[in-house]
Amino acid sequence: MVQSAYIHIPFCHHICHYCDFNKVFFKQQPVDEYIEMVIQEMKYATGKQPDDPMKTIFIGGGTPTALTPHQLERLLEGITSELNLTSELIEFAVEANPGELTEDKLIVLKNAGVNRLSIGVQSFNDELLKKIGRVHTKKDVFRTIEQAEKIGFDNLSLDLIYALPGQTVEDFQETLTTSLSLDVKHYSAYSLIIEPKTVFYNLMKKGKLSLPPQELEAEMYELAMEEMEKHGFMQYEISNYAKPGYESQHNLTYWNNEDYYGFGAGAHGYVNGVRTSNIGPVKKFIDSVKEKNEAFQDLHHVTLSEKMEEEMFLGLRRTKGVSHSLFKQKYGVSIEDKFPETVKKLVHQGLLQNEDDFISLTRKGKLLGNEVFQEFLLS
Repeated sequence: MVQSAYIHIPFCHHICHYCDFNKVFFKQQPVDEYIEMVIQEMKYATGKQPDDPMKTIFIGGGTPTALTPHQLERLLEGITSELNLTSELIEFAVEANPGELTEDKLIVLKNAGVNRLSIGVQSFNDELLKKIGRVHTKKDVFRTIEQAEKIGFDNLSLDLIYALPGQTVEDFQETLTTSLSLDVKHYSAYSLIIEPKTVFYNLMKKGKLSLPPQELEAEMYELAMEEMEKHGFMQYEISNYAKPGYESQHNLTYWNNEDYYGFGAGAHGYVNGVRTSNIGPVKKFIDSVKEKNEAFQDLHHVTLSEKMEEEMFLGLRRTKGVSHSLFKQKYGVSIEDKFPETVKKLVHQGLLQNEDDFISLTRKGKLLGNEVFQEFLLS
């Protein structure tokens, strides 16, 4: 069953220095035509599947809130008409930029049934925000949250980034303190990763990017875990913290290794054992959908062995980890039989714990998450 959909809006008014997602400057782009093609892509994809009721929808980017209120309205109309939205829809989430989320746009989102906003705050230090290419300020975040709550949004998530160029532990502590004072229901805190084809990557290659050392990055991560716990937020995934009942249901689709559609330029999907990725350039995406109602650049039929690897490295991102019984039920083999040496080694190194029905990361394992995940890649 496919009960989740990710929809990609690649347009931005400004490009952040760290971003490697599929994105383009908004100006002189065929935005209206793009929206129509995304709607056409949805219509065709869902027409080939049983009419499964949607449980989660996530509109990401780029910057979905770069769209005008009218464009947003058209996109949301298309989603409502082409995806099966019933009372089973738990979460309809949209990524938002603090500086761009006007009252008009908030009303459009609310009227269309959007019930969760993921707000890209990154930091509450205006100087740092400038340094990373963000154009909003601390004040914009306060204003956006106030407006959203006034219009009736009570499920808000703030995205934070740490280990930024020149950032100190004290500065990150300040950002955490300010964030927690806003009393929203969910926080994501990611460490900065320098990706190719970004401004930061080019600066780093020239030796012009001063990043905090690894031990400070680890200190910031531990600080986030401690502060969140202290304020009643449960760490349910390596980088995500929520008040009980406010976990990101859409992201859990990924970590639970379940099916989801991917619509839009550069979007990824996973349907009936096939992982898909769409053409990235906007014009080529539009042409492809016009010609054949879809825009796949790549289709990969996931083998049984790959499914088991994915079950491990996606599932271990969750704090509760991977269930032994569910793994056996899905794949007909136990975790220990499939990964005997790996599990033994990681438990011995104090990176994994094997308790009751679950195998999960220890606190030390969380700090070295990527190294743990790589151990489960058999090929």
